[in-house]
Amino acid sequence: MKRLAMGAAIVGLAVLAVGGIAGASTPAVDTRLTNDCHPDAGCGAGYVSNFTLATGVPYSDRTLAECTVAHGRQNEPAVAVNPRDTSVVVGSSNDYCGVYNQTDADGNPVPLGPIWLGYYRSQTSGATWVSSLVPGYPDDQSYPDVTQRPRTASSGDPVIAWDNHGRAFFGSESSDDPAGTLKTFGDVWVARFVNPDGPDAPNTTRDGLKWEGTTIVARGSSAPNLLGKFNDKTSIEVDRTGGACDGNVYFSWSRFTGNGGVGIYFVRSTNHGVTFSSPIKLSPSIHDVQFPDIAVTGNGHVYVAFREFAAQGQGQDAIWVAKSTDCGRTFNPPVRVTTFIRSDAIDQADPEEMSRPQLQPDDPFGEEEGDAPIGLARDCGDFDAHCVSGYTFFRRDTQVRATADQLDPTREWIYLVYDATKPGTVAPTGTTYGTIGLGTGGQAATFFLRYDGAAGARLGPSIIDNQAAGHQVFPDISADGGVLHAIWWDSRLDSCYSVMRPIGNCANRTTVPSLDVFAAMSTDRGASWTGKTRVTDLTTNPNYEQFSDRTVPFAGDYLWVTSLGNYAYAVWTDWRNTRQGVDPRETPEDEDAATADVFQCRVLLSSTDKKGNTITGWSGDRCPHAGGLDQNIYGDLAP
Repeated sequence: MKRLAMGAAIVGLAVLAVGGIAGASTPAVDTRLTNDCHPDAGCGAGYVSNFTLATGVPYSDRTLAECTVAHGRQNEPAVAVNPRDTSVVVGSSNDYCGVYNQTDADGNPVPLGPIWLGYYRSQTSGATWVSSLVPGYPDDQSYPDVTQRPRTASSGDPVIAWDNHGRAFFGSESSDDPAGTLKTFGDVWVARFVNPDGPDAPNTTRDGLKWEGTTIVARGSSAPNLLGKFNDKTSIEVDRTGGACDGNVYFSWSRFTGNGGVGIYFVRSTNHGVTFSSPIKLSPSIHDVQFPDIAVTGNGHVYVAFREFAAQGQGQDAIWVAKSTDCGRTFNPPVRVTTFIRSDAIDQADPEEMSRPQLQPDDPFGEEEGDAPIGLARDCGDFDAHCVSGYTFFRRDTQVRATADQLDPTREWIYLVYDATKPGTVAPTGTTYGTIGLGTGGQAATFFLRYDGAAGARLGPSIIDNQAAGHQVFPDISADGGVLHAIWWDSRLDSCYSVMRPIGNCANRTTVPSLDVFAAMSTDRGASWTGKTRVTDLTTNPNYEQFSDRTVPFAGDYLWVTSLGNYAYAVWTDWRNTRQGVDPRETPEDEDAATADVFQCRVLLSSTDKKGNTITGWSGDRCPHAGGLDQNIYGDLAP
């Protein structure tokens, strides 16, 4: 889920930006998918309407104009290669580029624009990208039929899948009332992109080019602060086997309810995403479940893997798999395939007040995902987000990703990766910070497990690339054509690495560049892994406080790899373009010594409260285009 602000939170003199650590990487040059800056700045052509890409007819609006100059935030990337033509690759992310598309009477930016799904397109196998947005954002009038838009002001959690006939499907969760209330709708939806020349058209370079419509898959219930029914943690897959289920679109998600219950739900479409079936629950007796991921085997069977959380004395930290043998119409009861030692960042909350209040917000109002239990925190930073340990870190939890080889009709094998604690590394952290519980941590590693859905046999779990140093988080895996490709974030080049501290945190609470994408491949279906290599050209700092009114970092929830045989392409969230700064609200400067603060511009304002008292406080950030928010999506070929 994307991260927004819960209200006015708690900005700037510039200092030199801290660059990443450069070093050898393979196999190509990192390429930027999110060209949200003016062409004069060397960031491509800005943002172009999907309508213009598909029809050649010029169209723009205030959101696209803002995205072209935004230097904004993007995270939670998705990417998918066209199975008919590996030169065509489409991507997406939580794209915040339109947030400051309006100004107040004095010309100052105000955060009233949408957070939306990006639509990024490459026709050069990922070497170059055009940036756009999925149609349907609030002020989009590009396509004549504007009624086919989601009923939301913001959307996130993008997921993508192709069929074999030139169609691409983008899935999302949504939130924020277009009328501007604090209610969160919590719908999930799927947008369809087609070849304008029709299904199976011979010109494959136009596959997935034109938006054809958006379908709401399941509706949440309107309620403030996630207290109703909220659908989140999306997954999508399409049957590409050529069999009886070919072309079926499958979609799964976690349903959160105000009473604390969470379930995994599933729907299917048999008419190319135009309509979907009624949701069915796949986790009837498991208390706390999240992170579903869908895999389709070569014989057309459908599998949904998901994580169980051990919580409140119930359940275990485990991975479950549910199976359907009738094209997603019904499912067998889920099977637990493994347990693990969790790696979930946690700390003790220790809110601190600003010396002066903030009178204007920096971010749109909206939901914060999955609050930790009272007194605890899943991420830490400044002011309301300060923690006892004094560290600054982004949220992360062990999660599972699953795939199958749809081009392998003889094996009903599911390939799973997950980031969990390596046995033998569990130790006291010496602070309130932990990954297993308060004060207890361990080294996170990327584990691989092969599950035979027909026979129930398992290979593993085993660590793909066992290293003595560094945490491995946010893994993903892809398989099509006999080759497995896995990626993950890796902090082995973190100069302050310690199993006792968060990623990128030094003992003195400053932060440093600490994350790279690493990758590996297997040509024997996971029995062994080769080609283990660094993909990124620069090591990046994930702990910049760019969210919740510049108080906490946020890295999204996942990375993504797509493949077809020996071709593989990885995408990730990256901070190499972020401009470091100081936060004037920090008086005195806090523990990170400005190493996690971003460039921002604020002035002191005066306001009168209901009792007639004069209040002096901080404005919102008045230079959001100046680079402090420049979080981007990058990609590169993977082994």
